[in-house]
Order: sequence, then structure tokens, then C-alpha cells
Amino acid sequence: MSRRTLAQILAVAGARYLIAPARADDNPSEADVSREAILRDPATPTTGNPKGDLTIVVFFDYNCPYCKQSEPELMRLVKTDGRIRLVYKDWPILTEASIKGAQWALAAKYQDRYDEAHYAMMAIPGAKIPAERMREAIAKAGVDMDRLDADLQTHAGEITALLRRNLAQADSLGLQGTPAYIVGQYRVTSALNYEGFKRVAADARAHAAKN
Repeated sequence: MSRRTLAQILAVAGARYLIAPARADDNPSEADVSREAILRDPATPTTGNPKGDLTIVVFFDYNCPYCKQSEPELMRLVKTDGRIRLVYKDWPILTEASIKGAQWALAAKYQDRYDEAHYAMMAIPGAKIPAERMREAIAKAGVDMDRLDADLQTHAGEITALLRRNLAQADSLGLQGTPAYIVGQYRVTSALNYEGFKRVAADARAHAAKN
């Protein structure tokens, strides 16, 4: 699925994929793509140290095997470093099931279970994972599925708007695929291991110290 296809789905917001109807005045091209919005959108899920001295933004898809490969390495850095604020940008560009996975994860945030839903889907190996398997993984992770479905209905407009912003921000950065990371002033567009993440984090801090 191309980014154009995703944009069309988000624009139409058909009932098969998204619950929230698009508003006539809701133009994705007008989304805030400033650096501050990318780093600190209040609706975007975050983890790590909220007062950390370095923010890492990750654009990912639940059907991206490279995202899944690098996820444990990135989380290892976040935990061992202790001074990193990690920002999750759900960017479901690979399959239609990816969109459902992103919706469910973002809906789980309203019961403070985004991390559980996120890790459950990222732990499923491979690509082209069907939506049903993603949903089963979320349920096994302890997410209240009745509450999730209710929150998806109630907050559909907010979830749709967030996915549109993520898409617009990725486009503004010239990103071509997942995974993609913004580490301070640096952009990384490939999966890294722990040492790779550690090195780019150190470079980002060194750059910040000089400016």
C-alpha cells in the first residue's frame, strides 16, 4: 500500500477502515508539520523519561519486519540510558491491516494501555500480519477489548486526525519508508542495533552541546 493510498483512505475515512467521517474543513495538507509538533504533539504516545535531554521520534508500521527487528534494540537503549524521551508515530503505510493496528493501539491509549497494545503487535514476527491476529495479540496483552472498541468509536475523530498529522509530518521530512528515526538533529532511515542507536544518540547530544 502506497502513501497515496493511505492518504486517500484517511481522506475518505470509509467505515471499513476508519470510523470517523472526514470533515469538509479537515485538510491533511494543513497539518502542523513544525519541529515542535513532530516532537511534542500532545496526542502522540510517548515513553521513556518525559524530562529526558534527548528525544527520539520513531515512525513505524506494525507490518514492518525491520521496525520489529530494531524495536528491542531501541527499547534497550531507552532503558539503559535513562535520559531519552521516545515518541511513537504510528505511520501505517504498508497494508490495510496496518491501519487497523494503528487505530487499535491509539484507542488503547485511552485506557492507558498503548504500550501493551504496541508491544504485543510489534512482537508478532513477519510482515503482512492480518488484522485478526493483531487483535488477538492485543487481547492477550490484557487490553480491555470492549473498552477499546468503545474508545475507538468515541475518539475516532481524534485518532483519524492524529494519523493524518503523522502522515503529513512524515511527508514533510521526506521519509520514504519505515522504520525512520529522528534523533535530535539527525534522521536515520534504517534499522539499527543497540550500538547503532547508542552511537547516534551520543552524536545528537554532542551536536546539541555545540549549538
